[in-house]
Amino acid sequence: MPFTDSHHLYFPTAPWTGPRDNCIMILFPFHLHHPCTTSEMAGRVTVEAPINIAFIKYWGKRAGGERLILPTNDSFSITLSTAPFRSRTCVELCDDIEDDVLILNGELVNIQEAARIQSVLSHVRGTSLPELRNKRVRIVSENNFPTAAGMASSASGFCALAAALVRVFKSTANVSALARLGSGSACRSAFGGFVIWHKGEEEDGSDCVASQFVGESYWPEMQIMCAVLRGEKKEVSSTAGMQQSVKTSPLMAKRIAVVVPERMKIVSAAIKSRDFATFAEIAMAESDDLQEICATTVPKIVYATEMSYALIRLVKAYNARKGRTALAYTFDAGANCFFFVLRSDLPEVVTMLIEHFPTPLDKFFFSDQSLLEEVKSTTLASEYKTLIDYPKVPFEMLLQSPVGSGVRYLEETESFN
Repeated sequence: MPFTDSHHLYFPTAPWTGPRDNCIMILFPFHLHHPCTTSEMAGRVTVEAPINIAFIKYWGKRAGGERLILPTNDSFSITLSTAPFRSRTCVELCDDIEDDVLILNGELVNIQEAARIQSVLSHVRGTSLPELRNKRVRIVSENNFPTAAGMASSASGFCALAAALVRVFKSTANVSALARLGSGSACRSAFGGFVIWHKGEEEDGSDCVASQFVGESYWPEMQIMCAVLRGEKKEVSSTAGMQQSVKTSPLMAKRIAVVVPERMKIVSAAIKSRDFATFAEIAMAESDDLQEICATTVPKIVYATEMSYALIRLVKAYNARKGRTALAYTFDAGANCFFFVLRSDLPEVVTMLIEHFPTPLDKFFFSDQSLLEEVKSTTLASEYKTLIDYPKVPFEMLLQSPVGSGVRYLEETESFN
């Protein structure tokens, strides 16, 4: 299996002490709760999977690729630590239930109407041991971050589900390919570090899988932050939005044929040489292109908010004042902003963000407690205090993560919730 347990990170203090309205607090009713840890002899597996953030974007499925989720172009992502962002899923084979059961974030879900979950289940059963094929499953899954709010919960969720199902059914399925059937970007969460999702050429999707480009320890200076701007559900899902863009945006054809292949080459070389400035410029150009494609889609799609655009202006102003590209932004199909920054610049960047968006420190969550102390002791130079004119409104949360590892299987001694 292409997974590792290394570099698994936790917050310095546990349990989670962040604002409850921005994270999922799981309180299972007694009749729904089932202690879930990994016990293959008992037919029970629990998996923790990270989210990933793409800097070369997946936006659209190729003709005939809707059912198997086959993209129009390659994409490139960074896997985040599971400390601030993760899905945890337990799958148990059961003899005492007539139908499959899914409990998602504490709510019983009608699994029969969840088409993509049914697709994943059907495929894994078709590749399982014959004696396990007709077993029913009880699935318990939860996220520790806002669902359907631009935080890629489907990526971590379907990756965790796929990894658990493959193990519990003793399936021959490729975990990355199986996860893709649930959510395209989920295939990238199977691996740590920097990950490429290959679009492939085969009609059956057999070559449409993700692979690790470099591991999580290759570029330890690279850091990721996420500014959570709102927790509401998106008006237009990424699934619906991207297919409308493929059909109607005049920018898609050149993007698929020319822009993405060229950027993949440039950013691959930048990662290999740890060239942050080039990496950052490509990431921001990709993010801007996605917004422009959405703007030229019919009907027009808008994911960003005024605060999102203010953050873009702030990053550009900061880099200009700095005299170098020290900070990068990227947005997916949502308002929340992800930042890329080197560890050496992180204390000043966080302090600069606080100056413009005055967020209490108890809304900041760091994988490294020493970073909080560095931020507290950092004095921001006056030239960075008024980079943009925008109301001083706080973030809901600001989270920081190093580059993370992929799927992790939990042991019997570890609690599910």
